[in-house]
Amino acid sequence: MIDKFCDLITEKIKSKVTDIDEERELIINFGVRLIFGELPKILILFIIGFLLSMGWQTLLLFFLIAPYRSFTGGIHLKTHLGCMITTSILYLLPIILSKYILISDKNILYILAGLITIFSIIIIARYAPADTENIPILSKKEIKSKKIKSYIALVILLSIIIFNPYKQFSYMIIYAIFLQNLTVLPISYKLTNNKHGYEVYTEETI
Repeated sequence: MIDKFCDLITEKIKSKVTDIDEERELIINFGVRLIFGELPKILILFIIGFLLSMGWQTLLLFFLIAPYRSFTGGIHLKTHLGCMITTSILYLLPIILSKYILISDKNILYILAGLITIFSIIIIARYAPADTENIPILSKKEIKSKKIKSYIALVILLSIIIFNPYKQFSYMIIYAIFLQNLTVLPISYKLTNNKHGYEVYTEETI
């Protein structure tokens, strides 16, 4: 229902504005979907967070991890309920895990930070940005740009992990990065029946 409404809005914009090519149409459609589809989900996420007495952690984690997720990409489930569940797992589960799986030894924290760094570098180098069929990333320039931004976002997150004085917050970010990295893996695309943009583009041009 929401998707059809967003497509209708995009068509209305396209009919009134000249010189809109296919790429710009995708960008407009993405923006419309963001306003009418994604923003309500984010609002629901924050409401759930506050109802579970972890609202401020949810807000903080969202604004820290969202840039890394936007640059590295990853799966998007095809139903709004599925997307809501995925979003909740990515942003609420790390907070819950950090409450119960937290080791006070700083050396362990540094080891985990090192492991997540290695894992993230491999993920970014091999798979990022992991696009979808709805928002394909086909330009080599854009791919390179998102890879660089992914590394920058990772460095910022790792700096916060190491230098902030609150261990639970550090563990929260580590778990969030790990879960986000999982959404980029090819196995995650297969399990959720997602396709990369280049796969659809290749199929359509054969």
